[in-house]
Amino acid sequence: MVSFIVRLKFASEDRADMAETLRQLATASRQEPGCVNYVPHQLEDDPDTVIIFEQYRDEKALAAHRESEHFKVHAVGGLYQKMRERSVENLLALA
Repeated sequence: MVSFIVRLKFASEDRADMAETLRQLATASRQEPGCVNYVPHQLEDDPDTVIIFEQYRDEKALAAHRESEHFKVHAVGGLYQKMRERSVENLLALA
């Protein structure tokens, strides 16, 4: 299992557009056969920061996600164009 958290920071004026882009990306990503979990969150005390919890069956499934048309359109062509900061935290399951 491949699990990680992506943290993205956006300008306040982009908040509504990014929420819609994330909704579309999450809906499409969850339909991928290798996607176990894809849940975007907005921080309660910082609504301009989004955290996406992602899990894939394996590295091959993650690679397929990154090559998908919806990732290219909504992430690369949408989120990445407006984000101010981005970080990724890779996770290791304890149980």
